[in-house]
Amino acid sequence: MKKNEERRPFTVEDHRELAKRHAERKVSAVNDALQFPNGDAFEEDLNAILNSDAEANGETVAIALIDCDKFDHINKDFSGDEGDRVLIEAGKYIRDSLPEGAKVYRIGGDEFAILFRGTMEREEIFLFLNELKNNYSVKTPDGVRQTVTIGMATAFEDANRCAELIRKADGALYRAKVSGGDRVAMAKEEKMVPKTSHFTQDQLQRLAKLSKREGVGEAILLREGLDLLLKKYDI
Repeated sequence: MKKNEERRPFTVEDHRELAKRHAERKVSAVNDALQFPNGDAFEEDLNAILNSDAEANGETVAIALIDCDKFDHINKDFSGDEGDRVLIEAGKYIRDSLPEGAKVYRIGGDEFAILFRGTMEREEIFLFLNELKNNYSVKTPDGVRQTVTIGMATAFEDANRCAELIRKADGALYRAKVSGGDRVAMAKEEKMVPKTSHFTQDQLQRLAKLSKREGVGEAILLREGLDLLLKKYDI
């Protein structure tokens, strides 16, 4: 820097960019240690199974979304390195506990997913997930046991489409979290409400056209759209 050249002030955007780069490095550190496929791979694999002959062959296909409870305080109260350690230990624990025909993915910062395919019945998978939760023993530096919360959904029973199945599992996870966490919840039948004046006539006509083109019910498309909106605003 030249003597007479003034240093540019450090802006809010600079802070955000540094935070973003730091977060990307932390994600990479955990991914490098675990070598798990990511969320895109999870959806690709799930789509492939849903479009296969799994249902015709009588196979059970289910997904589970696993969230580390109260994870934010680990990074805040201890350090980012401790947060990485917890995630790595959590991932290894899940991987080492998997039954035959199951695969684990890292789909978010402190969230994992398991894709089940095989002969295990729905109830057996639920019991397995309960045991997985109960035996989870990762601790913070002060010796406090961490917990996990799990949401589960079963293909061909709860939903036939990838986005809908994930939405159902995410809804189960949300219900379990707001109930206090440290539990497993299964997708349940949802109470639906009719379309109202929230939508314009043009929107409804285009929705009907899309539904006909894709061969998918309008309600399913609306739920998928709302789910994307909620994820956009992190709700």
